[in-house]
Amino acid sequence: MKTENIVVIGGTGKTGSRVAKNLKESGYNVRIVGNKTNPGLDWENQETYDAVLEGMDRAYIVYYPDLAVPGSKKAITILTKKAITAGLKKVVLLSGKGETEAEACEQIVANSGLDYTLVRASWFNQNFSEGAFIDFVLDGVVALPMPEARIPFVDANDIADVVSKVLVDDSYNGQTITVTGPEMRSFEEVVGIMADASNRHIQYVPISIEEFKDGMQKAGLPDSYVWLFGYLFKEVLGNPDNQEVSYDVEKVLGRKAIDFTEYAAKVAATGIWKQKSLV
Repeated sequence: MKTENIVVIGGTGKTGSRVAKNLKESGYNVRIVGNKTNPGLDWENQETYDAVLEGMDRAYIVYYPDLAVPGSKKAITILTKKAITAGLKKVVLLSGKGETEAEACEQIVANSGLDYTLVRASWFNQNFSEGAFIDFVLDGVVALPMPEARIPFVDANDIADVVSKVLVDDSYNGQTITVTGPEMRSFEEVVGIMADASNRHIQYVPISIEEFKDGMQKAGLPDSYVWLFGYLFKEVLGNPDNQEVSYDVEKVLGRKAIDFTEYAAKVAATGIWKQKSLV
């Protein structure tokens, strides 16, 4: 049996880089695609889609910055059509738990004619160590909205391990896998866990969504990024139906999902959360 060729779209990101590593270690031929790779993919330029799909058998798709943003449905529609033309057999789409717009993109994939698996993820643990909130942790003040929300934060390593399995295992075709952590925790709780793990004073400060968005704008972040986080806080975290724990990680991998305490201990041991120098 020949080794399959798998393209990881979003292969330089949090989950994509981990999926690519897993697949390479398993002996697959992996094409890592980002907006600065060669070939690269620009979601706003459909002419870049063909080169990344050429010669591939399967694809993991991570839409940047999120399936909730305007333009995602058109892009996913075009990509899936081109994937069929290119002869791909299966795709796995990373989707957002509780995002109406993301679910519309899921339906596009499901109705595309491709074999597929959908992976819906909760909020990533790694937002605090590799993403949007790391500077808050380093500064010792994590100011975020929605203090009442209880979130089943999921680890990017769990997402990647699930994706790596369902992408090459056709017994998961047509299924939707929901990946969360094993516990629901508030922002105040996870900040306390990070403080304990790193032996530092880190304070959680509840603020309004508008205050958070204003801060992002003053920091010079793109309007689309500011809109996205405002949406995720209000529409996703503001809906209690989106905050339940799933045990799909355990079902797929045969082990328990990584808890935030385990994640925090591992990150703290790397020294990433050491306080910023004042010099």
